[in-house]
Amino acid sequence: MQWTVGKVRITQIIESETIGGTRFILPQVGPDEVHALPWLMPEFATPEGRLKMSIHALVLETPTQRIVVDTCLGNDKQGRSVPTWNNLHTPFLENMTAAGFAPESIDTVLCTHLHVDHVGWNTKLVDGRWVPTFANARYVFGRQEYDYWKTHSDTASHLAVFNDSVKPIVDAGLADLVASDAQLSDEITLIPTPGHSPGHMSVHITSAGEEALLTGDAAHHPVQMAHLEWSSTADADPLQAAVSRRALFSRFADTPTLVIGGHFGAGRIARKGDAFRFSALQHQFLRP
Repeated sequence: MQWTVGKVRITQIIESETIGGTRFILPQVGPDEVHALPWLMPEFATPEGRLKMSIHALVLETPTQRIVVDTCLGNDKQGRSVPTWNNLHTPFLENMTAAGFAPESIDTVLCTHLHVDHVGWNTKLVDGRWVPTFANARYVFGRQEYDYWKTHSDTASHLAVFNDSVKPIVDAGLADLVASDAQLSDEITLIPTPGHSPGHMSVHITSAGEEALLTGDAAHHPVQMAHLEWSSTADADPLQAAVSRRALFSRFADTPTLVIGGHFGAGRIARKGDAFRFSALQHQFLRP
């Protein structure tokens, strides 16, 4: 699926999709809560009131760069806290190549934060070693985010993620640590949105008078636009996450800005009372 923002093209490469089974990440949301927000259907929820979510990467083609934003779970990883995320063998790289984005053609990888489902394809397993998947790319990590996880990987799963998907990039000399509000190019600027993780960043795209926002995990699902206080179980600081959501959505509400989530598709934000709603936006499917 693709969208165009000025001279920037955004392509979504899906690793996995889920319908239902998301109460572990947003325990506040059941069928009744979904049915109370009919605008969620059918794009973001089923008629039965089950949430739709995905794990995906977004490839940005600017006039000068090919940037992968977030790299999903990855194959062959172990030590993940969610059992089904271990020892995956998905065709993610093959699908990415078929869409026109061979790994060697990528020159930048940007991780909005360093959680397990956003860094996995940073590396791949070759002869028993974790090596950079995108060998010609610079990997952009938030400095605050990296510094935190370097010293606070205090569970076995966090340590596994850091050691197999982050540390090998740094050891290879491919990592660039940046401020959470850094401007990466003429088109790409980062927005600090802490809360989900200490140094979480969202991505602002501007080109030829058009704008897009890649939220990352500032929100896991559009239901959180209507209920800003519903923080994810994965949020490090739930109160700060809610503050970041309100500030981010307030900035882009009632504008033509294309908004794409870290785990949901495209739409536009509008104010509704003291909160917001999300209107799904049609997309173009990739041509075979």
